[in-house]
Amino acid sequence: MSGIVLILGASGRFGRHAAEAFWNKGWRVRLFDRARDTLSEAAAGADVIVNGWNPVYPDWAREVPALTAQVIDAARASGATVILPGNIYVYGRGSAGVLSSQTPHNATNPLGRIRIEMERAYRASGVRTIVLRAGDYIDTQASGNWFDAVITAKSAKGRFAAPGDANAKHAWAYLPDLARAAVELAERREAFDAFADVPFPGYTLSQNELAGLVETATGVAQKRRAFPWWTIRLASPFWKMGRHLLEMRYLWSMPHEIDGKEFRAVLPAFRETDPLIAIASAVEANVDPDETVARGAHGVAAE
Repeated sequence: MSGIVLILGASGRFGRHAAEAFWNKGWRVRLFDRARDTLSEAAAGADVIVNGWNPVYPDWAREVPALTAQVIDAARASGATVILPGNIYVYGRGSAGVLSSQTPHNATNPLGRIRIEMERAYRASGVRTIVLRAGDYIDTQASGNWFDAVITAKSAKGRFAAPGDANAKHAWAYLPDLARAAVELAERREAFDAFADVPFPGYTLSQNELAGLVETATGVAQKRRAFPWWTIRLASPFWKMGRHLLEMRYLWSMPHEIDGKEFRAVLPAFRETDPLIAIASAVEANVDPDETVARGAHGVAAE
């Protein structure tokens, strides 16, 4: 099943990959242009709306509720299904190590609460919504996320920045895989309830395991160094973004992984990209696919 998909935030991380993935599967792709389009007109006749809009942290409190209401109104008018890239902020500090759709949304910090309220609004709207929930992104190009802007920013020089407990399990999602998953869920949208929470397992990698993959991909030994959080603390009284980065710091030392059982039940044939290939593409290294690590290595569950 295909059709017309409207991509919101097509120049952003998830939106860019989603647009390509839908196009590759034969969908008619509309890219929303804020300067030219109105949401109601752009959504008319659309079967799916991918909400890739993601303001910067300091703007969440002001912008997210309004953007959510606009997308809900447009989807209700057009009858479209909304696919929303979710995150794990909703669970909060001290959550269980294995995260699933049944894990309580107990976040008390501001960003976590905003995401909880956003998802509640979709659930209450009656608009068919699929939340594709994932961990931190691994992109195919530098896009300002933690992986490329901080952790591996100096990997070519053999420097790897660890933001927290280097041995703690951490959830990661390779964006091309996440976008492919979004398309497959869209093609099965009629099978879902009005609100579906679908956690994407991706990769479970500690920062030490991630550094090992970077070493293999680049051929450069990585010297692990702790990220200097003290610089963020010093700047935070004058820098709103810094305060929000500190707010989410706990995720780098709280061991967690995303349970893949629910995802596999929906998409049993889906296969993620080998983690070494994903890391190599992210750090612009060349890796022979015939020499990749075996599935199940580096904390990735074998299939």
